Amino acid sequence: MEEVIDVELDYKPRDVFLDFHERSQRWAVIVAHRRCGKTVSCINELVYKALIENKEDGRYAYVAPYYSQAKNIAWDYLLRFSRPVMAKANQSELWVELINGARIRLFGADNADSLRGLYLDGIVLDEYADMRPRIWGEIIRPLLADRLGWAVFIGTPKGHNAFWDIYNNATKDSDWYAKTLRASQTGLIPASELQDAAKSMTQDQYLQEFECDFESAILGAFYGKEMRQITDQGRITDIEYDPMFPVHTAWDLGYSDDTAIWWFQVVHGEIRMLDYHSSNGQPVAFYSGIIQSREKEKGYVYGTHYLPHDARAKTLASNRSIIEQLSDKIALKSMKIVPSLSLQDGIQASRLALTRAWFDHKCEDGIECLRQYQREYDEDKKVFRDKPRHDWTSHGADAFRMLSIAWKEEAKLPSKDDSIKGLFVGKTDVSLNELWKQPQSTSRGRI
Repeated sequence: MEEVIDVELDYKPRDVFLDFHERSQRWAVIVAHRRCGKTVSCINELVYKALIENKEDGRYAYVAPYYSQAKNIAWDYLLRFSRPVMAKANQSELWVELINGARIRLFGADNADSLRGLYLDGIVLDEYADMRPRIWGEIIRPLLADRLGWAVFIGTPKGHNAFWDIYNNATKDSDWYAKTLRASQTGLIPASELQDAAKSMTQDQYLQEFECDFESAILGAFYGKEMRQITDQGRITDIEYDPMFPVHTAWDLGYSDDTAIWWFQVVHGEIRMLDYHSSNGQPVAFYSGIIQSREKEKGYVYGTHYLPHDARAKTLASNRSIIEQLSDKIALKSMKIVPSLSLQDGIQASRLALTRAWFDHKCEDGIECLRQYQREYDEDKKVFRDKPRHDWTSHGADAFRMLSIAWKEEAKLPSKDDSIKGLFVGKTDVSLNELWKQPQSTSRGRI
């Protein structure tokens, strides 16, 4: 008979989280205001479930948008609240092992591929609005399958992005636990403090951070207005490849981080975004292979592959430029270097291109890049700089900037709208129906 150990954890849940800890649903999403204690609550949920589920070699995970963020925000909490039941800990790999052999580990969504190959019994995704949408379906959800693991999504709104989709769908599904915690309702922050915060923040900032408003504009977003119009006008839809027009690609090259590629067609002035890909740590041959695989799978007939100016630079590893390496599998004549414009000119070109753009649902990650592409914030001057913030959205947005500079070459737009000019033939007693009945004469002369 196994020995029963009575352990008291150093955690007293706030009232607003009691029903969360007592839920029966496998899936949960909490939209919470700043400083409500959602991270503390979810770290303790991991510790508690790892103990009571008592699975053999149990594995649990906490994921923040960045690894450094997970270390700075959650590691101390994990050490503190797991200490009464901790067997050992590894600070370099950010995991603790409990007395029953279960292990809880911290990860960053900036390197989500480090999760591949693992299995999970439970996971918390903190600030999911700041993560790439593909992480859930492509990487994390399969890790829960064989062990019937559970997942919790928590965060503060950031427009109508993947976190909004998760929350919106959860509110309509009884298999999900869904809750919204607004500062005006929880009572966790004094009313006087909320009033003072409202004075020093813009209305959008306050509504987003404290009232969990998904409708507020993303702060400092370059393309906020344009992306909202695209959503409102239904320009994110299913788009079929039109074999009458060539498919082009636009690239941004990452050496230590992501390389991003857009596939698009220009059809009568419309820019139709067919597909999007981004990944990091891959050789050039990997990306040329993706280009070829799309050609075979989807029957694409390629036009031009638009590359940034740094594609001419030679890499130290191969002493060959990106163009030279791509030409091993892609015809050199089909590649072009996009003219080098200033960042601001490129952003203006992107805004213009977005007014003509349609996106297939497969471009979800790229769409999120454009929605969340933001200016840097100057904490000292309390203003947004013109310079973009470098994060996971940068490469997708930069690749779209390459596309925006290049697309007019393919559009061949008319310089002006000329009205249709009819032919006046004078008064006649013959109707069109009678005219069509007349036998056609064969002309042998040269026209």
